[in-house]
Amino acid sequence: METNKKSIIILGIETSCDDTSAAVIQDGILLSNITANQDVHRKYGGVVPELASRAHQANIVPVVDTALKEAGVSKSDVSAVAFTRGPGLLGSLLVGTQFAKGFALANDIPLLAENHLQGHISALFLREKGDTHALPQFPFLTLLVSGGHTQIIVVKNQFEQELIGETIDDAAGEAFDKCAKAMGLGYPGGPIIDRKAKLGNPKAFKFAKPRIEGLNFSFSGLKTSFLYTLRDAAAENSNFVAEHADDLCASLQHTIIEILIDKVKTALKQTGIKEFAIAGGVSANSGLRDATEALGKKLNIKVHIPAFKYTTDNAAMIAISGYHKYLTGQFDNQSVTADARYYI
Repeated sequence: METNKKSIIILGIETSCDDTSAAVIQDGILLSNITANQDVHRKYGGVVPELASRAHQANIVPVVDTALKEAGVSKSDVSAVAFTRGPGLLGSLLVGTQFAKGFALANDIPLLAENHLQGHISALFLREKGDTHALPQFPFLTLLVSGGHTQIIVVKNQFEQELIGETIDDAAGEAFDKCAKAMGLGYPGGPIIDRKAKLGNPKAFKFAKPRIEGLNFSFSGLKTSFLYTLRDAAAENSNFVAEHADDLCASLQHTIIEILIDKVKTALKQTGIKEFAIAGGVSANSGLRDATEALGKKLNIKVHIPAFKYTTDNAAMIAISGYHKYLTGQFDNQSVTADARYYI
């Protein structure tokens, strides 16, 4: 493909956890998004940081090369390189950070250090060629839900967000994964629970719902209630989990979504904001997506749900976040470092 010399072409790199991803955006339009997954962690029931960083080292060059080739651009076409600075696993972040710094230095182009959580919100602004879907209008309210974070954020513009609620213990994604592990369903547990929940009765079991003041969340009590249910039932019937897995998953998912949506309703009422979005890995959950659509219809507000393929960790969200920074000249220099606690 021929590229206009005036085009802004951003190479995005994401290595915050166990996925090595690279993407290319030209003038705000996504051209490629390549991700290498690490199946090695499945047998451990969770991500092993040392194994993750080693896999990133092996994957980063071929993933970037494939992203550039699929986009039809060369290294010399790239205007800037955006990368995930944090939060995340430090060893994983270091691989992406050092590669991005080397790429930028070798090609004499700017660096754009991006926040991983901001990237999830920026995914709402992703467009591929021919896309015409409506983008969020500022300000809008976002429920950011992932394995490590559950937050309610007022997004005032591309660069200014206000955190108004967050979990005080476990995140929603952690609750899904830990309860799935207790049932012996495998890792990652969230997608497995989502699939099985479609076959079960969401009101078959009742689990404790926390009473947390304000807009903060808590999922530790729900997790404990779920584990006690398994323990007590299994004491009487050793096949309890196998016999009731679908209903357990449906009831757990229903409870988590109720907790999330109830807080969102309160936040919308308090802020008066008329647009709502979900973002992050748990926004892939079909139950949460359905509940978001239903909330929009009930309250007569606009809702925005990211495309399924952009819900989990990916470089496209980092590239679009970097693109917006590039437009305003917010560049970083070679002294920038990875930051495992680089929160919004």
